[in-house]
Amino acid sequence: MSQRQTPLFAAILTILVVVNIIATHNTLTAPFPGHNDFMSRWAGARSFWLDGQNPYGEEASLNIQERIYGRAVREGEDPGYFAYPFYTVFVVWPLVYVDYAWASALWMVLLEACLIGALLLLLNLYHWRPSPLLLALLLVWSLLDYYAARGLILGQPGLLVYFLQILAVWCFAAQPDTRLNNAVAGLALAFSTLKPQMGYLLLPFLLLWGLRARRWSFLAAFTVAMAALMLLSFVLMPSWLGDWLRQLGNYSSYTALGSPVWIITQYYLSLGAVGEWAVNLLLYGLMLWAWYTVLVQNKRERWLWTVTLTLTITHLVAPRTATPHYVVFALPLLFYLRTLSQQRKVLWAALIVLALLIGTWIHALATVVDRFEHPTVYLPLPLTMLALLLLTRRLWWTRAPDIFSETVKARDAA
Repeated sequence: MSQRQTPLFAAILTILVVVNIIATHNTLTAPFPGHNDFMSRWAGARSFWLDGQNPYGEEASLNIQERIYGRAVREGEDPGYFAYPFYTVFVVWPLVYVDYAWASALWMVLLEACLIGALLLLLNLYHWRPSPLLLALLLVWSLLDYYAARGLILGQPGLLVYFLQILAVWCFAAQPDTRLNNAVAGLALAFSTLKPQMGYLLLPFLLLWGLRARRWSFLAAFTVAMAALMLLSFVLMPSWLGDWLRQLGNYSSYTALGSPVWIITQYYLSLGAVGEWAVNLLLYGLMLWAWYTVLVQNKRERWLWTVTLTLTITHLVAPRTATPHYVVFALPLLFYLRTLSQQRKVLWAALIVLALLIGTWIHALATVVDRFEHPTVYLPLPLTMLALLLLTRRLWWTRAPDIFSETVKARDAA
């Protein structure tokens, strides 16, 4: 894009975003208030910024419940607690001063941008330029796939976390290796801790890799950002950590399902906690072996596979996950679609995308019970991706893009 075209493109993009926000407000968020996952964060942050209330306290929780239910929560209902790290109030802060219908419209458009942005970053990461028709199909899939669409309907902050994780991975892969890219990766990873269960395994791996590869700008940016978030949080709400942990401790009392491993071992097989932890430890062991090959044996060609395996295992064993989090499986899926495209099997790639787009909705709608997702909805995608990652590991090791610049290789060899 030339310098003359850039202002025109920016103007067109701005107009499209504004039109999208207005249309979303007028046709969705104003007549049909919802986005309950966003509501809990917005109302909790609003209680803090406007009323000076503890977002984890009873008054703020009642504010959230009255907005969701029109009353205080009843036994057996989701209480809608704030339940996020305190620094979430910094992310939501610009939206607490506007009407909720406009705030949720702005948030929904932001999440749509995150889904599209993550898709474009992944295409760039894999050095893949799909045909216009396949690209259009991928854009539709990235927004209307069941997991993504449910996240948009709920206003799920996990979609923002997904974008930040993909941004961090992309910045690591950017060539040449620059301080700016490393700094952006550090900042993105720090803010992705808004939902710790989505990245609690990825975070230590990338930090250890940063040490291994001497990515000092990345480590510095992450450390400074996390220190600033934590310091500001404790200054504004000294009790927030204990309050947050207490809300997390109550989480299992109003959630019916645990991790996919829990669903298999306890819900279906009745193997108890021992069976669940046996499978968890097996998966943790597999992940640590992958880490060892990259961090200790320096098998760089396995880096992207290890990142993908780590995220897959995260969503299999995390104490609590949600189906909107499964948008992260675009990371391995696009690798396989690119491979098919390179083998001149574009039609197969398109059919797979269509099957996923339609099949996930059919599965979810056909199995819904009392407006709740059936446990089986949580299983096919992460289990399939785990099996594919293991069966096609050599394909990843030999055909994944070389994400490390020659300058980095030379520096590490010195």
